[in-house]
Amino acid sequence: MLGPCWYGRPRRIRRGAALTLFLAGVLAAGAATGTWDDAGDAAEPAAPGRPAEDTAAGRPAVERAARAAAQAAGDGKSGAQAAADVVSRSGDRWSTVYTAGEFEDFQAQLDGTYVGVGLWVREQGGGRITVSRVRPGGPAARSGIAVGDRLDAVDGRPARGRPVTDVVARLRGDGPAGSGAPGTSVRLDLGRGARHWSVTLRRTRLHSRNVTVDRPYGADGPTRIKITAFAKGTGAAVRRAVRAADRRGGLLLDLRGNTGGLVTEAVATASVFLDGGLVATYDVDGSQRALYAERAGDTRIPLVVLVDGGTMSAAELLSGALQDRGRAVVVGSPTFGKGSVQMPSELPDGSVAELTVGHYRTPAGRAVDGTGITPDLLVEDHAEKRARTVLSGLGTGA
Repeated sequence: MLGPCWYGRPRRIRRGAALTLFLAGVLAAGAATGTWDDAGDAAEPAAPGRPAEDTAAGRPAVERAARAAAQAAGDGKSGAQAAADVVSRSGDRWSTVYTAGEFEDFQAQLDGTYVGVGLWVREQGGGRITVSRVRPGGPAARSGIAVGDRLDAVDGRPARGRPVTDVVARLRGDGPAGSGAPGTSVRLDLGRGARHWSVTLRRTRLHSRNVTVDRPYGADGPTRIKITAFAKGTGAAVRRAVRAADRRGGLLLDLRGNTGGLVTEAVATASVFLDGGLVATYDVDGSQRALYAERAGDTRIPLVVLVDGGTMSAAELLSGALQDRGRAVVVGSPTFGKGSVQMPSELPDGSVAELTVGHYRTPAGRAVDGTGITPDLLVEDHAEKRARTVLSGLGTGA
């Protein structure tokens, strides 16, 4: 069975929607498109930080989708598409339907592995698709592709004016089984200023790196921990980083642009900084549940959390918990405001319907969905500089 999930953005209800998440890594789309990065694990017995599945959650909607899928399959049509049509008429922008293959691919991505070319893209003005980040050492980087390059076409099909979801699906090779497997090729038409060129890349299996640690401000400055997504292992990686950190300068926890992830990993990350206690509450069809941090977190090292409008979902859950519990000062601009809970249910044809069944709140009872987290210090420009100033006033860890 499958457990509750938190997602970072609305997904288009269509075949290939699951592939919006990764283009050889987390798809770092801009404000015009947003991104998402979130799903749940297979359910286990209830434990702190891991809600158990309520199999009755969203049952009427699931039953309608299941009936549509079964009827379509009986007529020799796509059950997933029929279910998607039912879900799209619900008006819930967060619900979606995956084919069995898409959901399997999605779960693999949340395990931290994926097949791609090491490239992030975003939509810009006029429908242009541009490169926003390039993975060092990946196929795209080795070919000379750089941030800011235009992506004009994928395998001869124009990218301009197309939804980012469609462009991503082409880049990943969404199609018949094996079409996007490691070793398969994809041809990109690119532009840089007046220059136009084409390159053929071979997809490869890559591993995501969702936690990075550095000390950009010198030996006496803070340690900066950047979390781009809450894939499996994120909480453990943050714990290792905190244990190794020089406590003199404190910590900057950078959640800017973090589109969400596994809620279990967000709770595990909260447990690094909290000594037990409430992280969030949520409801499933009116039944109230709670998420708790594990004990023995580091409560002494000074902590500032950086957020912005791209901070979504599980990242909002974490920042709201640390703010409400008085553990961190939150600096930046208001977050996205995605606080709904989705429950995945398997349909008769093996496809998976994900439907909204509830919403979560911060420890102080604040709703997040549609409102987001308001920072303690609102800063639009030079937020990191202001965060360092705040951190310097918090003293040093013992």
